[in-house]
Amino acid sequence: MSAVATNGSRELTKADFQSPAETRWCPGCGDYAILAAVQAFLPELGIPPERTVFVSGIGCAGRFSYYMNTYGMHGIHGRAPAIATGLAAARPDLAVWIVSGDGDALSIGGNHLIHALRRDVPVKILLFNNRIYGLTKGQASPTSELGKVTKSTPFGSTDAPFNPISLALGAGATFVARTLDTDKQHLPAMLRAAAAHPGAALIEIYQNCPVFNDGAFDALSEKQTRAANVIALEHGAPIRFGAEGELGVVRGAGGDLEVAAVATVGEDALMRHDAHREDPSLAFALSRLTELQGGATPIGIFRAAPQAAATASLAGDLREAQASFGVEGLTKLLHAADTWSVGA
Repeated sequence: MSAVATNGSRELTKADFQSPAETRWCPGCGDYAILAAVQAFLPELGIPPERTVFVSGIGCAGRFSYYMNTYGMHGIHGRAPAIATGLAAARPDLAVWIVSGDGDALSIGGNHLIHALRRDVPVKILLFNNRIYGLTKGQASPTSELGKVTKSTPFGSTDAPFNPISLALGAGATFVARTLDTDKQHLPAMLRAAAAHPGAALIEIYQNCPVFNDGAFDALSEKQTRAANVIALEHGAPIRFGAEGELGVVRGAGGDLEVAAVATVGEDALMRHDAHREDPSLAFALSRLTELQGGATPIGIFRAAPQAAATASLAGDLREAQASFGVEGLTKLLHAADTWSVGA
């Protein structure tokens, strides 16, 4: 697929976004599928590589920026959101993407991640979640399940895992979605939706690590089990799943969300998904569904509720400063002595 660049100069193709660098991940790593999906999708936006930036952190996902024929930076551990925030503020004309793993984003980088989301910085965050530290050879990560036996938890992990979707919604993220690395239709659809969102957008991508956590998401990706375990979220549609659509999500007697048999409760009792609700409480409740009941997992867009004013505020503050000082004055101020007086 190709698209005309925003300057109208040429058509863009997947090859325009493919770096000549040799792609090196472990054989079978889910990162390959994600990279291919992103490279194939980007031409649709019509934004040329020279106006696109990928900022990555430390970990296997950190190599992503090397494999994109765009501007990019391999940042230090956990700091990709901080770097990208500065870039998005100073250069609102660029499309800024963040690539980070569950360890990088949710451990040392957790603080930067939540503040980028709450500030609604116009960046798109791809969170690769394989529930393990891959680059450092198989230690428990912030998303590893309770009881997980790894090199760093030989008797099983005793830490309750982070739920990245719940964390993002709790931070006030205006776009939050979940997909799978090998879903060739769903992953690009989530990328399109995130790219169209005016503010911060986070996509959690379940990504298989064939060496240290192989098969972690087989129940969601295998043909024989997928229908029974994937709760597909579609805005405006009843939330139901199963091979015959025999199961659905309803409000329980206590107000909590529950999985029930449609034949028992009736179709009218099913929840209709509203991703555009300003109140994120329904999206948050859906994100907790797996933890509370086990088994089936919601996949799709949990929330897409743009807040245009919040998105514009960061770049707007910078433009206001430039208007007050002038570009030359602001540059001089930033490169002046260690202290200065404003308005003196």
